[in-house]
Amino acid sequence: MTDGPQDNGRDGIIAVGLPAPTAVPEPGSRPMSSFTDTTLDRMARYLQLASLFRNKIITGDWPVGGRIPNVADLAVDFEVARGTIREALGVLEDEGLIERFRAKGSFVRRTPKERSAHRLAIDWASLISAHEGADIEVLEQRDLDELPAFATGEGEPAEHYTMMRRVHARDGHPYLAARFILDSELFRQGPPERFRHEATLPILHEIAGKRIARANQIMTLGSADREMAALLELPLNAPVAHVVRRAIDTSGKLIYVGEGIYRGDAVRLEIALI
Repeated sequence: MTDGPQDNGRDGIIAVGLPAPTAVPEPGSRPMSSFTDTTLDRMARYLQLASLFRNKIITGDWPVGGRIPNVADLAVDFEVARGTIREALGVLEDEGLIERFRAKGSFVRRTPKERSAHRLAIDWASLISAHEGADIEVLEQRDLDELPAFATGEGEPAEHYTMMRRVHARDGHPYLAARFILDSELFRQGPPERFRHEATLPILHEIAGKRIARANQIMTLGSADREMAALLELPLNAPVAHVVRRAIDTSGKLIYVGEGIYRGDAVRLEIALI
């Protein structure tokens, strides 16, 4: 084998309910909460509403130059206090998307600046170049003697692993919070400093591409918990894409597991059907 992994159709990853290492808050997803859920604080509700209203501008439901519904009507529609609606509209006003006038109402002034969409690759060759040009911030690095439970179940474990958590950004905007778990021998071959500034898969392909017998990827959709909302600059419960990848070498050893949480508005999946 010389050109990277081959897909043998095996589906060995369950990408739901992933636990994080002991000292790291779990980055998993959870069901979308309703706006009337009393377990969410007021801030969470108005940020959720601001996100929804922003999407109405993006989709044209609230066109530029148009008058948006009044506060009282919106409060009834979403079953929240008028003060919560005013706070949500205040977020959009601070962003320059709307302008509010006493006695006249609120009007849409412009659409949000479009984010650069990250194309979610579905083949190995595309994956190794997917994060070119991204800025990477390292959050944590540690050695692991045992794999987290979510990473077990396929492939023989290596003797030791190294885990690193990072945030990827473009144009100053974070789009991916991720962690990789890599055979420590390969991490040392990197060398380690490269992983602080470069995407993982190009390095893995360079140092172990001929050894990789199979690799797979699974994506599920979910919502941002508090940690992911903070890291990706999202409202609580905003849509996210949850991706898990793994690679197994020719000896059957699990050499790499990657887990990534992408902003829902910054990722695009394209599949040619014909």
